[in-house]
Amino acid sequence: MAGENGFIGSIDQGTTSTRFIIYDHDALAVASHQVEFTQFYPEAGWVEHDPMEILESVKVCIAKAIDKATADGHNVDGGLKAIGLTDQRETTVVWSKSTGLPLHKAIVWMDARTSSICRRLEKELSGGRSHFVESCGLPISTYFSAMKLLWLMENVDAVKDGIKKGDAIFGTIDTWLIWNMTGGSNGGLHVTDVTNASRTMLMNLKTLSWDEDTIKTLGIPAEILPKIVSNSEVIGEICKGWPIPGIKIAGCLGDQHAAMLGQACKKGEAKSTYGTGAFILLNTGDVPIKSGHGLLTTLSYKLGPQAKTNYALEGSIAIAGAAVQWLRDSLGIIKSASEIEDLAAMVESTGGVYFVPAFNGLFAPWWREDARGVCIGITRFTNKSHIARAVLESMCFQVKDVLDSMNKDAGEKGSLDNEKGEFLLRVDGGATANNLLMQIQADLMGTPVVRPVDIETTALGAAYAAGLAVGFWKEEDIFESGEKSKNSKVFRPVMEEATRKKKVESWCKAVERTFDLADLSL
Repeated sequence: MAGENGFIGSIDQGTTSTRFIIYDHDALAVASHQVEFTQFYPEAGWVEHDPMEILESVKVCIAKAIDKATADGHNVDGGLKAIGLTDQRETTVVWSKSTGLPLHKAIVWMDARTSSICRRLEKELSGGRSHFVESCGLPISTYFSAMKLLWLMENVDAVKDGIKKGDAIFGTIDTWLIWNMTGGSNGGLHVTDVTNASRTMLMNLKTLSWDEDTIKTLGIPAEILPKIVSNSEVIGEICKGWPIPGIKIAGCLGDQHAAMLGQACKKGEAKSTYGTGAFILLNTGDVPIKSGHGLLTTLSYKLGPQAKTNYALEGSIAIAGAAVQWLRDSLGIIKSASEIEDLAAMVESTGGVYFVPAFNGLFAPWWREDARGVCIGITRFTNKSHIARAVLESMCFQVKDVLDSMNKDAGEKGSLDNEKGEFLLRVDGGATANNLLMQIQADLMGTPVVRPVDIETTALGAAYAAGLAVGFWKEEDIFESGEKSKNSKVFRPVMEEATRKKKVESWCKAVERTFDLADLSL
């Protein structure tokens, strides 16, 4: 890639861990460090993080990665041009401007405690569940930040008092980190970017500003909301007390949008990121497409204050890699996540077993908060290998469901075929290292799956955004270079069409069995 010598740093703040990666001008990682942090489960369906622990994890990762790079002979101290930031989306924090302390633990994106608020709003508002779709592209759901913010405003005295006194401010994790990294209670910048803002339910997709009617309807004070900026611009400088004071923060995107940029997805191109959940986005260009098949309308990216906005259709899957963690931590079937590939490969099929990981309901395209997980088709023949393979298949079936919906929404204009007339799904995220998972994905879709050499494209996308803002890279370096794709691994389908069709029908039966199970009791 073109660009002066030097480095770009990338903070990748995920659902279970934080990483800091340092890239050179060829977009190759020269050093990185990762720290896991605690997830709290105070009640069934509730998931929380400690914002202070996340903050500390970022500090540690930056310092350790720079130490590693320096030990390897890289002059990062003198050559770091800027950093980008990407984060878990929708996770909600409210904190005190004066003390800098959170007024409650962060409520994580997959947390389902707001279901009663959602039901109440659906009954009260004329448009029901779709009341805000026209402005923000999102249905009323426990998934989005606005519902979590309402819960905090209604249930936490410290938040109520802070808002009354004008001391409380709201943000997603990007906002929390940037505010602290640029000064905190000493003049920290209260900002978010267009992609994170698009996941709150509060931003108007066309104006890219907070929607006045929405915040008025929900009773959310405008003064607690951050300023919205683009994904690629100099936001501010890191303050003293951090490992890299004076360095510019020049890029910010929600994790799935960062992966879109890291995969260089242009209009008509789709990617699927496999992490705790799975997230499939299709770049629809500069026009937002309203979904009629259970998908969300959102942003791909906006690479500068004056740049065109790229929109996307998104399908979000709550439980993907988290189901593997469940097999490991709750059932003890495997000792490490990597073991699932070998265990599942010991059988050629699931033996008729289907597993639907609707632990806290189902996201796209079903949107059933009353769903709960099921494992069906079990016989005396069933062993743990069949269950392990069914868990892998569950990820791939869910991705296929979303892609089928995207195809219906976007039509022929929504996908770009290669020279062979094939639709290629670009994949990334830690779980894609599992070759069996990728082959199952290709088989169940009936189309090729392309895995890049660097599967951590979320961090790379944040680095690209920052690098673009400070002139380290140009857009053609990212979108027009074919070098990266030459060494990509392509998984091609080998399953017969009749088998695929039968398996999809069985999967749909299994999904239907998950409905109306939220009221199950001991």
